[in-house]
Amino acid sequence: MSTDSPPGPPQVLPAEIAALRADLAAASYLTATIEQLLGPVAADALRRMNPVPADRVLAARHEPAAGLLRLFTLGAVVPRARVEAALPSLGVDGAMRLGLVELAPTADADGAVRALLELAPYSASDDAGQIDWWIASDLSELATGRPLGPEHVLGVGGASLTLARITPRAHVDKVLDLGCGGGIQALHASRHAAHVVATDLSARALAVAAFNAALNGIEIELRQGSLLVPVAGEEFDLIVSNPPFVITPRDTAEGATTWTYRDGRRAGDTLLAELARALPAHLSPGGSAVMLGNWEITDPAEWDAHPRAWLRDAAADGVDAWVLQRAQEDPAQYAETWVRDGGITDRDPDWAPLVGAWLDDFDRRGVEQLGFGYLLLRRPVTAAPRPGVLRTEQVPGTGSGTLAEHLAASLRAIGTLATLDDAALAAARPVRAADVVERRHLTPGQWDPMLIELVQGAGFARSVRADQQLAATVGALDGTLTLAQVVGAVCALTEAEEDETLERVLAAVRELVLTGMVTL
Repeated sequence: MSTDSPPGPPQVLPAEIAALRADLAAASYLTATIEQLLGPVAADALRRMNPVPADRVLAARHEPAAGLLRLFTLGAVVPRARVEAALPSLGVDGAMRLGLVELAPTADADGAVRALLELAPYSASDDAGQIDWWIASDLSELATGRPLGPEHVLGVGGASLTLARITPRAHVDKVLDLGCGGGIQALHASRHAAHVVATDLSARALAVAAFNAALNGIEIELRQGSLLVPVAGEEFDLIVSNPPFVITPRDTAEGATTWTYRDGRRAGDTLLAELARALPAHLSPGGSAVMLGNWEITDPAEWDAHPRAWLRDAAADGVDAWVLQRAQEDPAQYAETWVRDGGITDRDPDWAPLVGAWLDDFDRRGVEQLGFGYLLLRRPVTAAPRPGVLRTEQVPGTGSGTLAEHLAASLRAIGTLATLDDAALAAARPVRAADVVERRHLTPGQWDPMLIELVQGAGFARSVRADQQLAATVGALDGTLTLAQVVGAVCALTEAEEDETLERVLAAVRELVLTGMVTL
């Protein structure tokens, strides 16, 4: 398989960058404007990588934002006069100097322009307020009609959005965005960090990240190198990473392309293993790490065997680690997902050899499933006289609220509970979270429930089976009484044996604290 050589990287030219920023703002080239222009049907289709409805809508619109979207996202050839009108301060010549566009061959005497890079609005919100940025990336296959090149720099996609949503946003001194790509995580980190370092193996990715930072008026420090090599010996308050975690066969079909942004080019999931083992040494006291990853599963009954092995040394060093599996795929599904991600469909001649190479690679190692999820680490603020806690769980659901806050609170709770014995927990005054409700299942006409569940509205929308004593205890946890006092009162009302009930409730409350259903 072959792809055309990519255009040169974007250039950071201060005067032209300032003119572009002013033009994009004046054109209201923002997510809200684009959604309004397209309407729900075309907008949803575009998110599914179907440009036809959007092109039909935009062809009839004359707003500057409509022309910019056709040019920079749909890959349309746009008359030069329309681009000049949409970018009056920068002009086509200025956009060419930035490396954003080139002149397209046309019979029209006035000329036409086509994009060399995608430039898309990006909107989000966090504790600091609303975000409206513009993010440059390489043109997608939607715009080019071709498979992605090996040095392709992604725009904002599902993985980067997920990582942004699960990253804690407490104000810190120093953040590392490892494998930064176009820099979206580094831009987010700049809003709550005094200093942000962003690294990547790809010089092209760093050039795009530099352009995005300049366009949005943000300062980040960029360094080139593999994994943690560029930050050897340094510690950070937060490390965030969407590394090249895709498990790709090293010996793929002849001539097949691998992609720097996603393919680790190592056997199996060994790149993620190396990274997970090395990260703890770069966490400052109180520092945390948030990372996405894939892992191989050779025994479905022990889906967490690989991440547990990676993080065992971290736990021995006093670092708390939490692995959350969000999804699993079988080898065929996984191969299909990532071959399509590279822009190759089942109609292409490369499809069968590439899928076959993936399946052969998994067969050699006896891989039955592939897991996807999050890896979170936290080093205690003070040197812990205890081993770290290594927790793994599968969490298929998602509730309401801010997932980043939930994860950060649960990480802190893991460390707090590790220092509390049962006597200390019994003397604590826990509080039931406001989003927790009780759900009872009864046979029609019966008073006694067959099943009682404590259900979480936020976080991962967990449900926990409970008996009458646990449900009554959790319902009464308002911080007024100690846990032991609440259990004593519940036992007096239900005539349950107090010591046995307290022992059972203590174990259950520990889990409820870890999941955020009860707070200390």
